[in-house]
Amino acid sequence: MNYLKSSPLKHLKFLKYVSLRKSSSFLINDSKYSFLKELGLNEENVGVYDGQWNANGNITTSFCPANGLPIASVCNGNAEDYDRCVSNALEAWKIWSDIPAPKRGEVVRQIGSAFRQKLEPLGKLVSLEMGKILGEGIGEVQEYIDICDYAVGLSRMFNGSIFPSERPNHIMLEQWNPLGLVGIISAFNFPVAVYGWNSAISMICGNVVIWKGAPTTSLTSIATTKILASVLEKNNIPGAVLSLCTGDVDIGVSMVNDQRVNLVSFTGSSSVGQKVGVEVQKRFGRVLLELGGNNAIIVTPDANLEMVSQSVVFACCGTAGQRCTTTRRLILHKSIYNTVLVNLVKAYSNVLKRLGDPLDITTLYGPMHSSTAVENFKQTISDAIEAGGQIEFGGKVLDRAGYFVEPTIISGLKYDSPVVRRETFAPIVYVLKYDTLEEAIAWNNSVDQGLSSSIFTNDIGTVFKWTGHKGSDCGIVNVNIPTNGAEIGGAFGGEKHTGGGRESGSDSWKQYMRRSTITINHGSGLTLAQGIKFE
Repeated sequence: MNYLKSSPLKHLKFLKYVSLRKSSSFLINDSKYSFLKELGLNEENVGVYDGQWNANGNITTSFCPANGLPIASVCNGNAEDYDRCVSNALEAWKIWSDIPAPKRGEVVRQIGSAFRQKLEPLGKLVSLEMGKILGEGIGEVQEYIDICDYAVGLSRMFNGSIFPSERPNHIMLEQWNPLGLVGIISAFNFPVAVYGWNSAISMICGNVVIWKGAPTTSLTSIATTKILASVLEKNNIPGAVLSLCTGDVDIGVSMVNDQRVNLVSFTGSSSVGQKVGVEVQKRFGRVLLELGGNNAIIVTPDANLEMVSQSVVFACCGTAGQRCTTTRRLILHKSIYNTVLVNLVKAYSNVLKRLGDPLDITTLYGPMHSSTAVENFKQTISDAIEAGGQIEFGGKVLDRAGYFVEPTIISGLKYDSPVVRRETFAPIVYVLKYDTLEEAIAWNNSVDQGLSSSIFTNDIGTVFKWTGHKGSDCGIVNVNIPTNGAEIGGAFGGEKHTGGGRESGSDSWKQYMRRSTITINHGSGLTLAQGIKFE
């Protein structure tokens, strides 16, 4: 990319970029991070792809949250780049949608194979740029591979129905057709997997895609798209089938307001998601919302407490509390409250001993993603203490490079305390004490969000009460497992302020298609429904 052969404004941006390079050393030039170049990344990276790599927006730098050092730079897209991506994607749709679904599935199969070949380096990039530990980074790429495998099978299976008609010599059937262009706006915490869920299913349904990832994980978006582009090119498929336009909020706003984008799949906070939903509905577009989750685990007196300790630590501390399915409320029966709390404090102490570089395979707990996340953590701790909460463990920002905070346990607050009801994207869990199962379920359901929930019990009656119509009101209802760590085979999503969208497995594919009810008269006479005579 030659910045000097462009506008004077771009030349000024380039001079600022050179200044940054003089004041800091990019991690991409450190041999420790050689996997970055293996993924096709450079010091300077283009953040827009529509069959060609060409960007004309502002230049940003991606930083590692574990040490605060710059990784590499990205030239983002601007309004013209976005418009070009959409136009080229719509042209590509004319070709892609005509390819039979099983043949589209074959392309997706090859995509899965390409990610298998880059599993480790891309997983390392996720860990480096997002901050999650290596096992989780690689696991996220594996999730993309898994959804590709799922989509390949689905490409030969999604079907409509045939219905009996009340009229003689008539048949009624259901046809599913692609929507057209799917816009995907993904979040920083899962910079690969969420895009994979949406894009793999969208592709086999016959749609084309334009993707805007989080601005702070643009290198992951670019590396992912480079892998995808290689498969499309090998199959002589237009690259604009899977377009990418990195950038800030203006790109997302353009996508949300664009009549040409048939479906907007948005992953992020409930507050922003609500605005997205309203704006897309104003133009009668479709929206798929995957928003926040103030998730709870209930522990009953008959639960396996050893299993509880193992599960809760991962549920609360995994990804440093930055999953939408992270457990934020632990609802314990009064008879086992003290035992579980003591066990949990001990387990947290062990987790803290394994804090460090996410790329170190011995690390169990990594950093927060950004300075903003750390500030939110600090404010929430302050609010909880002011409300009468007691810090049982943690509560501090660590004095070291990067965005590290202590995983935190807070007791002494009521279930309806404003700070407990508020989702904070941080490793903070509130421990609550309940008397009856009905009370615990009511507390679980009392928050605005309805994403994930779990109960630990060995009582079969409790299991079916929990999973029934008077049980958890969440989209994910677990028993004896954490609230996080969902598999791709089921529909992923939640209710209430979580948005109601469903991604990944089950019949989630239907959200990426339009349905037509077809009635065919194959006889020689005309018969009207409901016995109407119009003669």
